[in-house]
Formats: sequence, structure tokens, C-alpha cells
Amino acid sequence: MARASTSSVDPASDAAALLRRVGFIGLFVVMPVAAQFARRAVVVLAPIAIALLVLASIVDGKSRPVRPASTRLLRSPAFLAGCLFILWAALSLVWTPFLDLATERLLNLVATLLMTMAGYLALPDRMRSANLYLLPVGLAAAALVAIGLGLTGQGLFGQRLARIGDDEGILDRGLILLVLLVWPAVAWLRSRGRDGEALGLAVLVSLALIVSPGPTTLVALAVGALAFAFTAFRPNQGPRILALVAAALLVLGPVLPFIARPIGAWLFGGRSPGVLSLKAWQAIVTSEPFRLVTGHGFETALRGRYVNLLPMNAPRTLLFELWYELGLVGAFAAAFALHAAIRRAGREASVLVPGAMAAFAAAFLIACVGVGMMVMWWLTTLALAVLVFVAVERGQFRTRRPKASLLRPAGSA
Repeated sequence: MARASTSSVDPASDAAALLRRVGFIGLFVVMPVAAQFARRAVVVLAPIAIALLVLASIVDGKSRPVRPASTRLLRSPAFLAGCLFILWAALSLVWTPFLDLATERLLNLVATLLMTMAGYLALPDRMRSANLYLLPVGLAAAALVAIGLGLTGQGLFGQRLARIGDDEGILDRGLILLVLLVWPAVAWLRSRGRDGEALGLAVLVSLALIVSPGPTTLVALAVGALAFAFTAFRPNQGPRILALVAAALLVLGPVLPFIARPIGAWLFGGRSPGVLSLKAWQAIVTSEPFRLVTGHGFETALRGRYVNLLPMNAPRTLLFELWYELGLVGAFAAAFALHAAIRRAGREASVLVPGAMAAFAAAFLIACVGVGMMVMWWLTTLALAVLVFVAVERGQFRTRRPKASLLRPAGSA
């Protein structure tokens, strides 16, 4: 009588699988839901989830080898341009008037980058579908929570929700996380042939944005949808056009107020807040032309408003703060890095390119409208979006499930 074969038990592999599962639950489910009502959910939960993924990769050894991955990064134009940006920001500490605060912010930025790299190396080369399906489930739950908060808290496009003493709008951060993470979730579902579920998730997130405060996130989602549709229709032209537009806007930052102010005055009147903000931007550009080369130093755009270095109505946008703090070198390095990253995104899996372009477009619009440059929760959110897309890309190793045959092969018992 043949003895039934038993599979050997590997405690280390089982423990690593459990740690990885818990890490992805925290990253894909707990964090999007908690971000809808907890102000620091992203900053607190993201390092914990990534630490669990790193620990799992150490236990079972399924992480990518450090040397080949590091060599690949060092050969990436986007990574090299990003390193130049960091080095210039560090050099600007010499002339920034806020040395202590700028040093702390720079260290936080470097820590966020190191966390992202650790998460990148910890992700297995072949992601399990069961873990990736947690992403749309978590986003759907977060959207339902956001809809409930929006309906019970206030009406359409009203004032910010007042919750737990938060004066910066707790729900806004959660909605921004939804806007960015919905696109990798949609890309994953489409790659599995679940177009109906992808459309349903996009509609659910749209409803969450409609019933919640502020039209900015809804506009960002609409811009992302346009980028998605155009790239799906023109997969070669989509990344090229988006990369060119984003890089051009960063490079032409000092010229933009001279173009936008007359248009804004004609549409909204010369005394509208936006037009006055553009006027302040013009005055800053013309009063210190030499500073367009060096910038005023790291952290000056935010802190300068409170010590009369900047007018209080100075723009809160990436396009202004980048030039004001880091000047020509920082702006060109950021533009080159962004251009290279957009052109490179999703190249190994063409089905993911529309989703990647949608996320890039939505994130760039949010940064330009008013998030600014170096807000830590925003940088952490961007890092998470990158890691999620990497995870979805590594889940594309199998595109078709093998079919079981009804007939036994010849000679089988």
C-alpha cells in the first residue's frame, strides 16, 4: 500500500508568510481606513507595515539581493537626479536662515527615502495574488468610511470637517491617499481581467470625494482619469506627453506668474486671492533675480512667512517653493528626475502604464495646487504609492491561470 506523501513543515517560511500577510493588511487595509479619521495614520502605520515586510524578507530570504538592486538603482537616471537634488538640498543648509529646522526636515526626507528603499528590497520578486487583492478591498472599505464621514459631517463641498481638534482637515489627507492608491488598485484589477470591479472601485472612490469637503481631490481624480484614458488609448504618447508637461512646469516656475496673472485677472478680477498670490510671486522673482540660481535655502518657503521673509499670501505650491528654496539647480534636478521616472514607470508591464500615468498626474496636480514640497505626510504618501505600484508590478509574473484537464494523462493511475 502506497504511503501518502506529506509535505514538510517549514516554521520559518510560515512565520515569514504570516508577517508579510500582516504587513500587507496594515499597508493596504488598515492604513487607508485609519487615514480617514486619524491625522497621523500614514506617518505612524507606514513604517510599522514596512518593518514587518522587511522582517519577513529576513526570515525567509525572499528579498531581492542588495548588490544587484543597488547597482540597478545607481544606473537609473531618475535615481541619480534624485541624489543630486538631495545633495543640493544638503548644501543649501549653508545659506538657509533656519538651519535647525531645515536639518531636521532634510533628515526626515532621507529617512523616508531609506524606508522606501527598504520596502522596495523587501518586496518579493513574485507577489501573491491573495496579498494584492487586499488593496482594492482596503480602498473600498476606506471609501465607504469616507462616504459615511462626508454624509454625517457636512454637505457637498462645504467647510472642512472639525474632528478631534484637527485644524488641517483630517479627511483631506485620507482622501488624497485614496486618490493616489486607487490607480494601482485599478491597474491590478484590470491586469487580472476584472474590469467591472475596477470600474466599481473607481466609482466608489469618486462618490467618497463628491460627498466630502473640498473639490481639489475630485479634480485630481478627474485629471488622473483623463491621463488614464489617454494613455490607454495612446500608450506611447501618454507617458511622453505627461513627462514633458510636468518637467516643463517645474523648469518654467519663475515664468508662470507672469503668464497666469493676466489670465487670472481677466477671469476672476484683479483683487481675487489667487491673483494677489501670483502678484506676490512676481514681486519675489523680480526683486531677487540672483536667488533664482541658488535659492534661499531649505525650509525657507514655509518658515519665511512667519518672519516676514515672504508675504503671507505667497503661493503654497511645488512650482513656487521648489524655486524659492533650491533655485535653478534644485528645480532642474527635480524636473529631470520626474521626467525620467514617468518615462520609466510601468515599462516592464504595459498593462500597468495607464494606472501609473494616472497616479503621476493626480499627484503632480495635488502638489501644484497646494500641498507644497516637503510636507512629511505627503512625502510618505508618495513613497507608499511607489511601493504599491512596485508590488503590483511584481504580481504580473503570471497572466493566465492554467486550465485543469478533464482527461487523465495516459499511463496515470
